[in-house]
Amino acid sequence: MMHFDVLTLFPAMLQGPLEESILKRAQESGRLSIALHNVRDYAADRHHVTDDAPYGGGGGMVMKPEPIFAAVGAILAGETGVPVVLLTPQGRLFTQDVAVELSRHRRVVLICGRYEGVDERVRQYLATDEVSIGDYVLTGGELAAMVTIDAVTRLLPGVLGDPSAIYGDSHARGLLEGPHYTRPAVFRGWEVPEILRSGDHAAVARWRHEQALRRTFERRPDLLARADLSPQDQEFLARLAGW
Repeated sequence: MMHFDVLTLFPAMLQGPLEESILKRAQESGRLSIALHNVRDYAADRHHVTDDAPYGGGGGMVMKPEPIFAAVGAILAGETGVPVVLLTPQGRLFTQDVAVELSRHRRVVLICGRYEGVDERVRQYLATDEVSIGDYVLTGGELAAMVTIDAVTRLLPGVLGDPSAIYGDSHARGLLEGPHYTRPAVFRGWEVPEILRSGDHAAVARWRHEQALRRTFERRPDLLARADLSPQDQEFLARLAGW
């Protein structure tokens, strides 16, 4: 079983999505468990204060270190080797490879930042990793936590109905996924490619792979530099480029 501990000031933001679709079924099947921890519960003062003005001045507030350290300490209770991931725009970019990396752990702690961020000592002495879901700024780490949990969960054995589905996903093999079609065969005059209706499984597989190469070449050529390409793939891409 995979377990996530999520530290947040707004646990209600995550409760709804975690109770739907694949995440719900993963929890019901015993393959996933998630605990939401309100950081305010770990503040020692009577008013449960979790933020304060930054030293040196400036706008906004900063999350205090004491409640976050107390929360992680109480949650892990001395357990070692658990990734403590701070979700921050300054972290390394969250990719499919990072999702795979996290899926290999039995337990992961996610810290959702808020306001201007967290006290630097959380970053220096508590977090073992920092992750960003993109080069933009959100109001907090809760949405980033949801993205992380969802991407990791679908990699867990038995979570998806078709175990092979994850291997054809965009980014799973360094390529974008090709196009998909379903019934009807003709919609408003637009037809499903004949090869997908041919029944020739080898030809379909080859077409899908070439479409994935084509789509990646057209939309995200930067990915091709890191993709594991066969000589046939390279020849196909050369034809696309007109070489």
